[in-house]
Amino acid sequence: MIRAVIFDVGETITRDDRYWASWADWLDIPRHTLSALVGAVVAQGRDNADALRLARPGIDIAAEYRAREAAGRGEHLDESDLYEDVRPALTELQRLGVRVVIAGNQTARAGELLRALDLPADLVVTSGEWGVAKPSEEFFRQVIDVADAAPAETVYVGDHPANDVMPAAAAGLRTAHLRRGPWGHLWAGDPSVVATANWRIDSLMELTDIVGR
Repeated sequence: MIRAVIFDVGETITRDDRYWASWADWLDIPRHTLSALVGAVVAQGRDNADALRLARPGIDIAAEYRAREAAGRGEHLDESDLYEDVRPALTELQRLGVRVVIAGNQTARAGELLRALDLPADLVVTSGEWGVAKPSEEFFRQVIDVADAAPAETVYVGDHPANDVMPAAAAGLRTAHLRRGPWGHLWAGDPSVVATANWRIDSLMELTDIVGR
């Protein structure tokens, strides 16, 4: 029985198009160039932020983030950033009596922006608000705490094998790997993902059937 479903954010709930485009504009490089660099680091299994480090060697990402915010060119999220299946899937999960939580590696500001969208979720929280980030064990201990359900009754949903599927499974959670975004598509057939994920899905709506079994 599944009593709680916990969702990653980037490329699970929200598209990352605006995120990377805004960084490219801030760094004054072509959007295609940064997009290609993101693809390169994904293919190598590296941190997404390494794309920024390749574009601007020596960059202080935290300092640049603060400068963007100060210049009024910081983070932004609106309805257009959501994948189309998000609201219907989360709404149906809640109707089925499942606790719905959104918890991903995002800034505290992103948490504020997500909550402002009034999503059908019982809780929206980010790593920036918790002070711990995936794939750390502490992040998933926090996930288990807010799930209000046993790990075996909780599903963590995400696109990233190393940040989502593997550490969530190691924490005792059930996992659904989402074939979405660069990570989700590139690593969908990886043997470690196939062996570890309880489910591999192409749409969040598939979760309603999983929960309803």
